Amino acid sequence: MINKKNSNKQRLIRHRRVRGKVKGTTQRPRLDVFRSSRHIYAQVIDDLAGATLCSASTLDKGFEGSTGDIEAARKVGSAVAEKAMKLGITEVVFDRGGYIYHGRVKALAEGARDGGLKF
Repeated sequence: MINKKNSNKQRLIRHRRVRGKVKGTTQRPRLDVFRSSRHIYAQVIDDLAGATLCSASTLDKGFEGSTGDIEAARKVGSAVAEKAMKLGITEVVFDRGGYIYHGRVKALAEGARDGGLKF
């Protein structure tokens, strides 16, 4: 019998390991990324208060274009950076969510950096 590893289970193990080291504070909140096969989501989270400060995704109203490619991820990154800058947030801690820093996750991070966030 062929045993195939569950890739999402492996991702969750990596995510828990990363979350043990990455904490978002009020001065420097956490930029969290979740990607599915069709969409990508980003949230700026204050872990001390347990609150989401702002978020952006390809499901937001006004989002145009394809939703599951690198260009969409870049747009989401710049959108979350714009919302965070309006709240006075300039520095964040990047939480890749257990995903490899490549492709859409990397494009979202670059879009957030281009939008003015520092991490």
